Amino acid sequence: MVDVGGKPITSRSATAEGHVRISGELERAIRENALKKGRVLDVARLAAILAAKRTDELIPLCHTVPLDAVEVEVVLEPGRVRVSATARTQARTGVEMEALAAVTVACLTVIDMGKSIDKEMVIEGVRVTEKRGGRGGHYSAPGGPMP
Repeated sequence: MVDVGGKPITSRSATAEGHVRISGELERAIRENALKKGRVLDVARLAAILAAKRTDELIPLCHTVPLDAVEVEVVLEPGRVRVSATARTQARTGVEMEALAAVTVACLTVIDMGKSIDKEMVIEGVRVTEKRGGRGGHYSAPGGPMP
């Protein structure tokens, strides 16, 4: 791991996004809450929060970061499930990996829950859209969040 002991504790946040491309049949099943495993959007949101909290266990060289907040939005849109996650902390290192882990695990959860209906789902567009705090200051992805 990189030594961050000499860095000051500052307020930091990161937002990430991604989506799962889904079939019309799966979109209908999600909208009607007709999947055997339960409510896809709710379960994906909880999975995202859990992933953010355990990022240091998933990514070998990631620091353990005390999260102050994790906000996740999982939305059914035409042809896709869109996920956005924001992680916040007061720490010596950023929370980009926590936000990305949240989005990715939420997307994987959608696939796990919907694979009996749609075997052709694809995760797309996973990226950091905004970062605040630390030496790097503010970053905002070109073009902003996905349309």
